[in-house]
Amino acid sequence: MSDQMTTRPRKSVIDIIAIGFGQTVVMWGLGYVCRLSPTAIPSWLVLVLMLTCMLAGGVVAGRLTLRGWRGGSAVGALSAVLNMMILGSLLGGDRPNQIVPSALWWVPGSVLVGGVIGGLGAMFGGAVTRERPGRVNWLSALATTATAACLLLLTAGGLVTSKEAGLAVVDWPNSFGYNMFLYPLSRMTGGIYYEHTHRLLGSLLGLTVITLTICVWRSERGSGVRWLAVLVLLSVVIQGVFGGLRVTGRFTLSASRAEMAPSIRLAIVHGVLGQAIFAALTAITAVTFTRWATARPPVVSRFAATDRTLSVALPCLLILQLIFGAVLRHTYVGMPVHIAMAVIVGVLALALGLRAWGLYDAGQLRRLGIGLLVLTGVQVVLGVAALIATGALALRKPPPTTEVVLATAHQAVGAVLLGWAVLLLLWNRRLVSPMTSDPGEPPVQM
Repeated sequence: MSDQMTTRPRKSVIDIIAIGFGQTVVMWGLGYVCRLSPTAIPSWLVLVLMLTCMLAGGVVAGRLTLRGWRGGSAVGALSAVLNMMILGSLLGGDRPNQIVPSALWWVPGSVLVGGVIGGLGAMFGGAVTRERPGRVNWLSALATTATAACLLLLTAGGLVTSKEAGLAVVDWPNSFGYNMFLYPLSRMTGGIYYEHTHRLLGSLLGLTVITLTICVWRSERGSGVRWLAVLVLLSVVIQGVFGGLRVTGRFTLSASRAEMAPSIRLAIVHGVLGQAIFAALTAITAVTFTRWATARPPVVSRFAATDRTLSVALPCLLILQLIFGAVLRHTYVGMPVHIAMAVIVGVLALALGLRAWGLYDAGQLRRLGIGLLVLTGVQVVLGVAALIATGALALRKPPPTTEVVLATAHQAVGAVLLGWAVLLLLWNRRLVSPMTSDPGEPPVQM
């Protein structure tokens, strides 16, 4: 697998794509959190935050690329186009799929405003950058953006489950008969907001992964990462279908709740597959990272064989634990099994983290080992807190805020822990190699 920098910079626009998608993910995340606030955040303040994000994207383009104001304008315009998936919620009429006349100037106007603000930001960013910017691995940056978008989607999905809002929108792919991208923002209240925005965030992730797959095929020579990107793309498509069928039970455009057959089994599969996709995106980010290509050859170590085995076992057990957790969240069955598996996973994670931290000189492995220890500790604390909260408050409907926050955080950190375990698995294989009994000159040992 080669580094992204094998591309031809003069013809590549991956820098614009990476910054534009990154800016959009940040904007969507901020907007999502603003609407979650128990106290209403003024619309003008939300607008200021969005415009600030556009300006910041332009500054990044001005500082890290050599495209000047044109690069910033391209970033802003791209982000504005991506934001059409949200802007449609302000352009829908009172009837399904009706578009208000003001859309004729809202659509081009938003693209123009995005381009102007991005261009101004790039002019400022370029002015304060006195030195020629270094080469940035934009493919890895785009992969990081896709991973962040996936984590945002997983967190939103966790809130849907915690708030018991998975069936708040009765139909799919429409929303109460509306095209998903034209459903009015004024109607996104209560559980409908959680479920509908989860669908919109899924669309953003899908578009990001499509773009990432194309860029990987254009930039990477190694077939491994190329086909991994294709596999992730196919998984995202399947994940979207599973999410819809979880609500309807079958392919239908009906908006009648009586005709739906929600599936708990698909809800469980949907939840686990989402976390697996996050882990796969983490892997793509790692192997497209510049440090991956420039790292020293693997060093032979007598500890490597054991750590390779443990680093394979940990993600496998984490996935099994995620399955138990999904079953528990959707059916309220299997708490003893989930707790027992948590003990096994925790002990294995602590052992692997300590070994990576203390047995190797490689800085990357040491950092990953420390991170694994920290994440495991946080996850244990969240798991105990969620268990106490759900046990004490289980009879209260709707679920109280404490239970929702703890359960969602426990799920989100579980996804991060799986992704971290995959990183440790990959870097273990990249930096160290087990001893062999082959004759010859003794290898360098760690």
